[in-house]
Amino acid sequence: MITLRSVLYILAFALFIYGLMGLTGPRTAVRGNAIAAAGMAVAVVATLLTPGLGNWGLIVLGLVLGTVIGVPAARRVKMTAMPQMVALFNGVGGGAVALTAWVEFRETTGFQGEPAFVPISTLFAAIVGSISFWGSLVAFGKLQEIVPGRPITVGRLQMPLNVLLLAGAIACAVAIGLGGTAELLVVAVLVLAGLAGIAVVLPIGGADMPVVVSLLNAFTGLSAAAAGLALGNTAMIVAGMLVGASGSILTDQMAKAMNRSIPSIVAGGFGGGAAEAPAATDGTVRSVSAADVAIQLVYAGQVIVVPGYGMAVAQAQHAVQDMAKLLADKGVSVDYAIHPVAGRMPGHMNVLLAEADVPYEQLKEMDEINDEFARADVALVIGANDVTNPAARTDPNSPIYGMPILNVDQAKAIVVLKRSMRAGFAGVDNPLYTDPKTTMLFGDAKASVREVVEELKAL
Repeated sequence: MITLRSVLYILAFALFIYGLMGLTGPRTAVRGNAIAAAGMAVAVVATLLTPGLGNWGLIVLGLVLGTVIGVPAARRVKMTAMPQMVALFNGVGGGAVALTAWVEFRETTGFQGEPAFVPISTLFAAIVGSISFWGSLVAFGKLQEIVPGRPITVGRLQMPLNVLLLAGAIACAVAIGLGGTAELLVVAVLVLAGLAGIAVVLPIGGADMPVVVSLLNAFTGLSAAAAGLALGNTAMIVAGMLVGASGSILTDQMAKAMNRSIPSIVAGGFGGGAAEAPAATDGTVRSVSAADVAIQLVYAGQVIVVPGYGMAVAQAQHAVQDMAKLLADKGVSVDYAIHPVAGRMPGHMNVLLAEADVPYEQLKEMDEINDEFARADVALVIGANDVTNPAARTDPNSPIYGMPILNVDQAKAIVVLKRSMRAGFAGVDNPLYTDPKTTMLFGDAKASVREVVEELKAL
């Protein structure tokens, strides 16, 4: 029988899928996000139409609290902190699923009289949701630098510890599935799975944290889909599978962009963003002034700007766009080279530059722009480190060896804007800085670019 609730769910699913399609490009991303949000609103309304839903007072209270906390948090967060917010919101989703599984256990008195698929899917959701929640909190802490970004491990005992915690959670789940009704069992499932999430993420270095956030996002989606199956909630099943599938694809793409396998990342990453790189190992660092950079840029025919996390931290995107406009007025061609993992989440640079009204056609993905570097007169690197490191191509002993990078070192001249000689998030030295073609403009990226802009105006 077709009901209004069924029709609303179908509409919500269509909006989910259509909105997801919009997220494939910067031009349609805002619209796609709005469409998907509208789909979620429709799904919530459809769920509220469920007969015998429960305590409406608690439901309204939950909606109000979520709105009061979520909207201001999302509006106030800086773009530099967007990866942390994504990790935190994703973790909250996993935690909600884990708590839902606990409630379902209590409501059914240990799944007594329920079909087999209910305890199986619910306990799966409990384990994966708890792993996602606590793992996401650790990822948030590392990105926010509350927790050290370096790998934190117990050495050779780390892997046996991870296996023991996960096996313990599964053993308690099996005991419940075999008829155990003690509430302590489901609490043990949640606690052991949560400890497993912490134990798995702590040994992963800061350089791999964006991939971990994406992987945990996929876990949250899968746990929501499993919970939806147990509860008979079609919206949770479809939305969860969409999140799980898209998160899995994104995780795979990010891992490939770093030339690292997902198992190797989970087994323990590298980098923490705290180490200082050697000032110069095979050459001399050449420092220049803003006036020197301006002269170099104004006489160039083609300039490629390479943005990175340093640009995001300094909020320099508007100053960079002002500089690009000045150069364009003087007949200089300007493009932006975007590495898939520049910043701390996919699309980080695209969003920042779009915010500054940089034309989309100037934003070039790595595969599209890499062949252009050899023809570029100047490559202007603004706060990008690991994604420009030629050691990824030349040094088999480097931790980032094999990672696809932007071919900045092939440009005729290279200008790097950095605060200091500090290493990138992977914590490894970048020989690009001592390349004979490279000059360094030290200082805050926004202040440095503004100085260059003033010098360009005077030329």
